[in-house]
Amino acid sequence: FLRLLFAAFVIVSHAFPLGGFGEDPMWRWSLRQDSIGGICVSGFFIISGYLVTKSSLSTDILQFAWRRCLRIFPAYWTVLLITGYIVGPTLWYNESGHLSHYFSWKSPGPFTYFTSNTLLHIGQYSLYDLLRDTTPYGRSINASAFNGSLWTLIYERQCYILIGLLSVFGILRRIPLLTLVLTGLLYGLIVLQTFDATIPGRIAPWLSDPHLVRFSALFMIGGCAAVFAKKIIVDDRLGILSLLIYLFALLKGGYFMLGYPAMAYLVLWLACRLPSFFKRIGANNDYSYGIYIYGFLVQQLLAYCNIQRAGLIAYTVLSLIISFICAWFSWHCIEERALKLKLWGLGHGFLYWRNLIAAKFFA
Repeated sequence: FLRLLFAAFVIVSHAFPLGGFGEDPMWRWSLRQDSIGGICVSGFFIISGYLVTKSSLSTDILQFAWRRCLRIFPAYWTVLLITGYIVGPTLWYNESGHLSHYFSWKSPGPFTYFTSNTLLHIGQYSLYDLLRDTTPYGRSINASAFNGSLWTLIYERQCYILIGLLSVFGILRRIPLLTLVLTGLLYGLIVLQTFDATIPGRIAPWLSDPHLVRFSALFMIGGCAAVFAKKIIVDDRLGILSLLIYLFALLKGGYFMLGYPAMAYLVLWLACRLPSFFKRIGANNDYSYGIYIYGFLVQQLLAYCNIQRAGLIAYTVLSLIISFICAWFSWHCIEERALKLKLWGLGHGFLYWRNLIAAKFFA
């Protein structure tokens, strides 16, 4: 339910710039610290860190990698193909009356839209100049952009790799204290960022990306909660205190230092304390990922059709409805089917393949 809620509020956040209604008001309320969408993405990483680490503790490295790929790539590649080969040519034909020159191998065409974004690093947001002059957001940035939400997925992949390494070296199971130390170091980098954003980059060039540091820290806080789940106290007083600390940090300052750990406890506390009705939502069908990867695209297409002229509320509600419909098809047609393959191929696990190879070549 929380993931579904976060995905929905990412759409609410994006409705402001994509519909031409100005910036997300949370930027102003939070003293420029974060947006509604940014808050929700942070929540995603905390929950993902918990669940993915739990998965790594019950699988070997081959099974873990296989299941992560099945969860992310099939639906992701599908939205890329739909964008490049259905949405793109439809808009092109609507504007020009023909499809000449659309299906080009050159950038920024549909072929490079897929190949440049295949492995989650977004190398191309545009399809020619489509949506540049026909949407409020395109005019504001003077560029074509079809799916601006996808940029966070590369950080998710990096966190998967980190957990995979910790798992394969036995750190999560045998030396859990090192997991806590690593999380503490990442949190320390956030503290350093708060005082001087350039310090992490001076320690190591790849730490100069603030999002890498922040998302990794959030992910690992969730991961630590998974590793030390039996030792974490779930207390309503701590839950309320974490909420108060979070709101204070968000609205008054110190958001990354104080707000992040408070949010982590708050999210996990809510997951434990929400009534059973909420716990049933999304228990069997997880539409959150589909809402996230289709939301921006849906909102851009609605803006292309000038739906935003009906007002912010109408535009946002329609965006949520259509995004949910896309997510429903994504889950039942792609994601759920892909996850049924988790025991295929590499999903058999390391011991299975080791024994199979040994039997074949060393019998």
